[in-house]
Amino acid sequence: MKSVIGISLGAAAQDFELRTTLLGQPLRVRRIGTDGDTEVAARRLAYWDRRAAAIGIGAGPDPRSVGATTGGAELAATLKHAPCTTGAHLAEIYLEWALRHVQADLGRYFDNALVLFFSGVANRKLASAMAEFTPNLFFADPLLQLGVPKLLTSLDALSLYATGSHYVAGWAPKRLPSTTLLERWTDHVLRQAMKKATVIVAPVHELDRFGTEELAGKTIVTATVNDARLEAFREKGVAMVVDASPVVQGRVLGHELLDAMILAATGKAPGTLYDDDYLELIQMLDARPRVLYPNGVQRKNRFAFVIHPLSQEYFKKVKPIEMLSRVSPPLLMDSLEKAMAYAPPFVYSKIEGIKSPTGAEAEGWLISVGGTPREIMSHPPEFTYRRLLAAAEMARKLGAQIMGLGAFTKVVGDAGATVARRATLPITTGNSYSASGALWAAHDALLRLKLVEPPQGDERVKFKAMVVGATGAIGSACARLLVRAAEEVTLVSPETAKLLALQESILRQTPDAKIVLSAKADTHIAQMDMIVTATSGAGKKVLDIMKVKPGCVITDVARPLDLSPEDVARRPDVLVIESGEIQLPGQVKMKNIGLPPGVAYACLAETIVLALEGRFENFTVGRAIEWEKVREIYKLGLKHGMKLAAISGVNGVITERDIARVRRLALAARKREAEAAAPTKRRPRAAAAPAVEAAEPKSAPKSAPKARRGKPAPAATPQPALDGLGRRSRARSRTEPVA
Repeated sequence: MKSVIGISLGAAAQDFELRTTLLGQPLRVRRIGTDGDTEVAARRLAYWDRRAAAIGIGAGPDPRSVGATTGGAELAATLKHAPCTTGAHLAEIYLEWALRHVQADLGRYFDNALVLFFSGVANRKLASAMAEFTPNLFFADPLLQLGVPKLLTSLDALSLYATGSHYVAGWAPKRLPSTTLLERWTDHVLRQAMKKATVIVAPVHELDRFGTEELAGKTIVTATVNDARLEAFREKGVAMVVDASPVVQGRVLGHELLDAMILAATGKAPGTLYDDDYLELIQMLDARPRVLYPNGVQRKNRFAFVIHPLSQEYFKKVKPIEMLSRVSPPLLMDSLEKAMAYAPPFVYSKIEGIKSPTGAEAEGWLISVGGTPREIMSHPPEFTYRRLLAAAEMARKLGAQIMGLGAFTKVVGDAGATVARRATLPITTGNSYSASGALWAAHDALLRLKLVEPPQGDERVKFKAMVVGATGAIGSACARLLVRAAEEVTLVSPETAKLLALQESILRQTPDAKIVLSAKADTHIAQMDMIVTATSGAGKKVLDIMKVKPGCVITDVARPLDLSPEDVARRPDVLVIESGEIQLPGQVKMKNIGLPPGVAYACLAETIVLALEGRFENFTVGRAIEWEKVREIYKLGLKHGMKLAAISGVNGVITERDIARVRRLALAARKREAEAAAPTKRRPRAAAAPAVEAAEPKSAPKSAPKARRGKPAPAATPQPALDGLGRRSRARSRTEPVA
């Protein structure tokens, strides 16, 4: 039986011995640690030089220099008989294999990650592989080798450093005692770099001196992680460990020891093993790298979202500007508004605490650009593109894996298509979830108004819906979803041929849908229980709100809006919705964005859903919105715990009291219509336009139920909701969405 010895400069407490067979050759494998003492290591090597079939020499911490490592090259030179190896080439293979395995198996895990290498020189090949997934690479070689408080920030910088490093390879600067300011500063720089990093690549023994503050939530790429070290990582809050060392008979083998086993089994001399040999032997051993979760399976993805001030009032929230605005003429605020449009992007808030029921987590940054809608629309699209690309570059440096566009930044030019082509990370406008959220909110409001008959079992809800602008991108997506839920859907568009083609396409997907086509909205508008306006009218009148049925729910998903605040005010018995806001899962922390804590606009929620799902792609860009994506993002939102938090109209969030008031006025208006229509059965006459109260009555009509007289509408009871796929889902509460 051949003896294979591993002489390690690591801890002797981790020594072990095992017997195994490789290529039919029985082997006795023994690991001997020397606690960093090179003299002890030299004596052990001299003893085993004539006795071992092969010797592996492993690295360990250098007790003469904090954070530095001493290797086995000098020790290997003392051997005269036994073949020896440091396992460097095998380590390269395993580390890169582990990296690519995680990237593929966990779905682009390292995309845009902030990666800190304790030594880029020792991991050049791994660094080159990592650069395929992220440009955010940092190397601590100057810190740990020379004591210089400086990080290298690119592969080019690492190459320059490595080129000159041979001049000082045998020299180490004289270090002052460990209490000196320079060494403390160097240690501080390293610790700060570790805190900012999302991935740390380091020998496992070099991480022993760091604690929770530096390692909590991190991904560690290393080797030879035994049970004791895995437990230490658990206590320090490490999220994931990528261990490039294989396990044989329950023992974690260092690359130098595995390489020595291969030399002993094959009988080959060091340097004569080729990549084909390693490939054959690795597959034969089935010795794979490992992915370990010390604290259970965790994954935290990263996103960014672009916001901007909606008016001059947002600037006044800054104290100096607020004080100045009180005494300054409007001209000054106009000038400030113009100047802020040229300001560089900045991080407004970090978002933390988002956690899906699946266990996935996400964190991100709200990045603000300075232009108000007036300034954004007054400049050519390229002006805004440049600022969005600057925001994307900032997001990339922060480590974001996807970026969303908010408010008017997604309206400019080609609606994100150009930015998506030029940016260094995926882009989404959030329009798919905005459309889904608007339908979700409309359906929820329709059920809470309780003016339509609730469905029984799997049947469609007994209401009539209309989509104005049905041949547009958002309109057609809404139409395809509504026909699966409503009893009848009227599609309105002046583009007759497109309307006919849309009907054919919808009927192929949903053969039992009942569809009515119309070139004008007003033809059938008085019969509708729900209306979706999704035109590109840009202020043109698309429907006469005075002809709308009392109690109708109108969802305005057009941007700019199809209905003005003045139009909405004329019909207090109609509920007009602009959007549905989303309650994010987890204990969310972020600065105020004008919504209750933990609540986000649907476009922001789309970016977060994609981050939680690990879908780092250009999901919704351009003006064409695919209805399949509207349905898909809705289902992904359900998967990750998104809930409908609020319904918003022209005056902000619509409350239970608002819904109760609309219901009361609608019932009163319908009663008057019924009374006015009764005589026409005996004496035909021209139908009069329905009278509508312009304001809330002082008291509820006597015919109204006493329980609702002057009181808010009761909370919605669980009702069937659209599932975005078939007719009807099982009974859901109002917190469950519709798309």
